[in-house]
Amino acid sequence: MALYLRKELEDKTEIAVWKIEETEEELRELSAAPTDEMEEISFIKSESLRKQRLAVRALLNELFEEKVYLSHHDNGKPYLENSVTNISITHTTNYVAVILNDNEDVGIDIESLDRDFSVVERKALSDDELEDIEDIEDQKDKNEHLAIYWCSKEAIFKLVSQYNVDYAEQIEIERFRVREEGTISGTFTDKDGYSEEHELEYITFDRHVLVWVVG
Repeated sequence: MALYLRKELEDKTEIAVWKIEETEEELRELSAAPTDEMEEISFIKSESLRKQRLAVRALLNELFEEKVYLSHHDNGKPYLENSVTNISITHTTNYVAVILNDNEDVGIDIESLDRDFSVVERKALSDDELEDIEDIEDQKDKNEHLAIYWCSKEAIFKLVSQYNVDYAEQIEIERFRVREEGTISGTFTDKDGYSEEHELEYITFDRHVLVWVVG
């Protein structure tokens, strides 16, 4: 089993991370996915993506005593057909992660710090956020800062589950200092101008950053 992290938070939220170390066949055995879900996975051309989907199912089997059935709304937001538990899912080549809460909407995102996040700087940051990073000279430090910005915005996007969100205009992340773990404040403003504040948490491990938020 490759359950890397399982953490219960104060508000009865649970996060869990699976490190993908198995072969695809081993993941198929661990996942025990329903036939229709397994058939859907089999159509995915990328072996890496198939393994990620199978690892999500293996992780859910680890977290729930009874088998749960994973589905998605039209906007792509995941939900469990036979459970009231709210869920958000994220994955990279090496890890998958989920966040669960019975009462509140949730959002989670994981990214590899080895990815180039320069496109985030150009497309997803507000003027204030750009000002925050403009004096960072070390490219590695700047990329990590951008990664946390991106994961934070992605987590909020998954939480609010709205269409056509402008990350630069509608999701504002307050300035933060990069640490191994910490909290970040963010604000989402909908198309009608209504704003809601959110507190996010993050951790870094094994050249990855994981950010989550509870509504």
